[in-house]
Amino acid sequence: MRFLIGADHRGGQAASNLADHLSRNGHEARVLPINEGPCDYPEPAHAVGAAVAAGEADAGVLICGTGIGMSIAANKVSGVRAAVVHDELTAQLSRSHNNANVLCFSADLIGQTLIEKSVDAFVSSDFEGGRHARRIRKIEAIERGEDPGSVNE
Repeated sequence: MRFLIGADHRGGQAASNLADHLSRNGHEARVLPINEGPCDYPEPAHAVGAAVAAGEADAGVLICGTGIGMSIAANKVSGVRAAVVHDELTAQLSRSHNNANVLCFSADLIGQTLIEKSVDAFVSSDFEGGRHARRIRKIEAIERGEDPGSVNE
């Protein structure tokens, strides 16, 4: 898979380590330049989200202090389904149920090993479709400014 990774100043080291892990496992991983001083998380969130939505990367990873701000900002980009992930199970479900294309992690609350294992779980999962596909179509309706209740199948 082709990954684009973005981080603020609190997630920079975790982002670099994750890129190395992904490369060792046969994936293409590029890290956006990380500002050494304080960084506003909406900037990397937008850059990664826009690249994923445009098909320039298969998936994105965003790392900040909690993962929450990155998720909120990335989800403002049409076509992005960013999920805050805490462990391997939430990573797997974000893919299999929600067809997430951007993972958001906390650099402050979970360790490097768990970040790497979670991304590995995401990579090894597939979107299940079925009832979940209808829900994704409802999310897409919201992005278009439509009532999700108008989507039946």
